[in-house]
Amino acid sequence: MIFRSKVDNFFVAMISLAILIIGVVTLLPAILDKEASTTIRIIMFTLFIISEGIIVWTAFFIKYVFHKDYLLVRGGPFRSKIPYQMITKVSPTDDILTGYRILSSKQGLELFYESGALGSVKISPKEKAEFITELTKRCSNIQVQE
Repeated sequence: MIFRSKVDNFFVAMISLAILIIGVVTLLPAILDKEASTTIRIIMFTLFIISEGIIVWTAFFIKYVFHKDYLLVRGGPFRSKIPYQMITKVSPTDDILTGYRILSSKQGLELFYESGALGSVKISPKEKAEFITELTKRCSNIQVQE
């Protein structure tokens, strides 16, 4: 079973701002510098495309996949396999600026688990209620906070 991440306007605004800043920093000097060679312009444009591609891939292609023995949390190059028996608690969160997070919305869930380096991961499934229902089916010892 696969759940996609919810994307809200705040998150889109933050990503758009990041793309704009990176565009200004990488492209504007190459455009304004009359003495810049074609090679420099190509390098700066390539850096812009690569960095924006990674940001968009990480931010907008997030999914949470229920496998037989574990939950796979995946956003771009970032992946976490969380065994169901290690998940201890799930609670709502609106703190998206701190901790380990693979989400794209201010309104998310925080999964606490024993095997993680930071002890939890913040996620934002579109269908929260269905996600929690599926999670409780697979994690018999989970504590759900409203």
